[in-house]
Order: sequence, then structure tokens, then C-alpha cells
Amino acid sequence: MNIEKFRELMLKREYVKANSELAEMFHKLAQEALKITVEINNKYHTPEEIVELFSELTGHRVDKTFRLFPPFYTDCGKNIILGQNVFINACCKFQDQGGITIGNNCLIGHNVTIATLNHDFNPEKRASITPNPVKIGNNVWIGSDSTILPGVTIGDGAIIGAGSIVTKNVPVNTVVAGNPAKFIRKIES
Repeated sequence: MNIEKFRELMLKREYVKANSELAEMFHKLAQEALKITVEINNKYHTPEEIVELFSELTGHRVDKTFRLFPPFYTDCGKNIILGQNVFINACCKFQDQGGITIGNNCLIGHNVTIATLNHDFNPEKRASITPNPVKIGNNVWIGSDSTILPGVTIGDGAIIGAGSIVTKNVPVNTVVAGNPAKFIRKIES
């Protein structure tokens, strides 16, 4: 299986049976991601070097305005798409097999987790998983220690309060916070 086929199946939210060819692709991509993130996380790199390493990690050309404060963790890497002027702070964890898209001018705080997979509820099939992408609009700020769950879309200009667990879509230009995250207020321009 090649990376294009993998991304196509993830986009279709293809059910991933344990021990299948697709599950094996997950393991292969995880090993590649581990190799690159160990390099990112274990010695100093200039911002330009980080852009190059992150481009290798994602398999896409990352814009020169991208900034990352390591360490950064992912168990795939190949299904992350970044806009321009994205900042990811230290200790973030992206489970991106299902797809993570981050728009322009986004700020991702310390220790943010973005998840795109759910295990099967049936105990007999628990090792199987279903992908569900996360989409983050432009000009979004995600506060430290927040978790974004599979299938969530965060609208342009939204703010996610620190420590929030985001379980459902966030409208454009709103502030949400809490566990689960709830509407706090509208942002007026």
C-alpha cells in the first residue's frame, strides 16, 4: 500500500481491522514518524531545519513560516496538513492517521492532543479502529492542555480555553472551554 492509497482510505473513514494490510501500514508509518520525531526532539535545530524535518514527517512541503517548539509527538505524521504561519508549542501529541488539517495563522498551545481514531466498542473487535478527521480553521487559538477529539471541526477565529476537552464542532469566532467544552461567548471583531 502506498501513501496516496492510505490517505484515500482515511479520507473515506475506512474501518481498520486489526492485522489487516491497512493496520500494517499504520505500523510502518509509525516507525517512520518515530525516526523523524526522535531527530526533531533530541537536538537543537534552527527554524529552517524544523521546516525541513516537518516536511519530511508530513510528506508535504511545510511553509517557511511554520514554527515548532519541540518536543512533538505523532504516531503517523503523513496525514497532517498545515497552512501558513502555524505555531505548535512544546509537548503536543497528534494522532493524525484519520487526518488533521490546520488552517493559516493558528496557535497550538503546550501539551495539546489531537486525536483522529476511535477503537471499536465491541470488546471482541477492540483492536480495530475507525478514523475521523479533525479540521481546524484559520486564526484559531487552542489553549494549553486541551484535547480535540475525532471528527471535530473548529471554525475560523475560534478560541479553545486551556484544559478543554472538545467533543463537538466549534462555531466560527466563538470561545469554548471546559470538559466537555461549552460555549462561553461570541468573539466580536
